[in-house]
Amino acid sequence: MRATLSLGAMILGASVIVAGQSSLDGRTEVQLERLFPNATTFSPKQTAPPHYKVFGPDGSGHQILVGVAFWTTEIEPLERGYDGPIKILVGMNLQGILTGVVVSEHHEPYGYFSVDRKQFAAQFAGKDIRDPFQVGSDIEAVSRASISIASATRAIRNSARRMARQLLAPPSDATNK
Repeated sequence: MRATLSLGAMILGASVIVAGQSSLDGRTEVQLERLFPNATTFSPKQTAPPHYKVFGPDGSGHQILVGVAFWTTEIEPLERGYDGPIKILVGMNLQGILTGVVVSEHHEPYGYFSVDRKQFAAQFAGKDIRDPFQVGSDIEAVSRASISIASATRAIRNSARRMARQLLAPPSDATNK
């Protein structure tokens, strides 16, 4: 299991990570590692908006912020599936590209045929938040459970765009030309 703490203290914004302290449970840490396999450190959950900071080495071995992760169920407004919210952990790099998603919890009656399928989660890795996220267009309907698939897709799209607006710097004019 990857260390969730740096050696010594690391101050980034209002976050302080001190050796020996962590508020990550083991399951969350494993899910974060799936989304960011090259990360070396994850912050405890931040507030306003709720998210985890993800750190990795830069070229000189220093730890830098490489992305964020967040639960779709903690971003307002809450998107609901056929039978309630679908709890999905979303990873996003600093350019607004999704590193992946992990479907963690749901109560969909046919979830094992829809949102639980590996093909559903796999298609979000590498997706830009500016993409349309339209089922049947750039998102495959991997099953006939259309309400669940559409709801989970909207939850991922809407929460990623909200988090990008709040946490990421807008692209510079040079990258828009």
